[in-house]
Amino acid sequence: MDGILELGAGVVGVVLLLIVVIALLISCIKIVPQAHAYVVERLGAYHATWGTGMHFKVPFIDRIAKKVSLKEQVIDFPPQPVITKDNVTMQIDTVVYFQITDSKLYAYGVEHPIAAIENLSATTLRNIIGEMELDHTLTSRDIINSKIRVILDEATDAWGIKVNRVELKNIIPPKEIQDSMEKQMKAEREKRAVILAAEGEKQSAITRAEGEKESAILRADAVREERIRTAQGEAEAITAVAQAQARAIELINSSNPSEQYLKIRSMEAAEKMADGQSTKIVIPSNLQDVTSLVTAVRDTTK
Repeated sequence: MDGILELGAGVVGVVLLLIVVIALLISCIKIVPQAHAYVVERLGAYHATWGTGMHFKVPFIDRIAKKVSLKEQVIDFPPQPVITKDNVTMQIDTVVYFQITDSKLYAYGVEHPIAAIENLSATTLRNIIGEMELDHTLTSRDIINSKIRVILDEATDAWGIKVNRVELKNIIPPKEIQDSMEKQMKAEREKRAVILAAEGEKQSAITRAEGEKESAILRADAVREERIRTAQGEAEAITAVAQAQARAIELINSSNPSEQYLKIRSMEAAEKMADGQSTKIVIPSNLQDVTSLVTAVRDTTK
């Protein structure tokens, strides 16, 4: 009986041991997700860098020293006080975009990589801004960004880090400088408004003058055209009257008028000549002579 109990206890112990061993082996199976890398040490020394996939860790010998994300990361550093070349103190905060390219260097290159990047960016920013004046600083963001990125990228190569971009998020000058800049901007806006108003008035005056000029030209053209047409009408009227008179004389001559008719026409002409206050008429003593004169005129017009 005691032997059976001892055998059963032995079997249970073996089963428990197998369960522990299987659990230990399962726990040593590691799966590295996408865009990540594990730095593995063996007996305290660097052994390998595991990429994406399933890996087996030797129990009690291997250990995962660092889990590294290979995705691009963004760090927003707090504002740093900097002094410009013209002794203006301002606050500037930076945003750094970086990516880990070598997991081993990242794990062993520097103790605190993020803090190292922050301190390096702050000192680099102070050096660059210290060589620039305030106005140049406010208008040269791209130049400052490029200089900081180049310096950080060169310095972080030894840490397995690549700096992709650096952006100046905010440039905050002192309050009195901000007030002065706002007044200057207001003055510039008012100046531009006055200039635009003057330009508008000038353009309006030019437009009015051109309109008046064109109107005067059109009026002159209209008067000239009216005079030309009036003169043409008068000329046509005179021509028509002359033609009518000539036609009348021609008809009279062609009809061989009598002596009595000529006398009557002579009297009518004399009457028309007498129609006026300052008209003097000398009537011949012998009216027959007038009739003879009219007859002679008629003969000369044939």
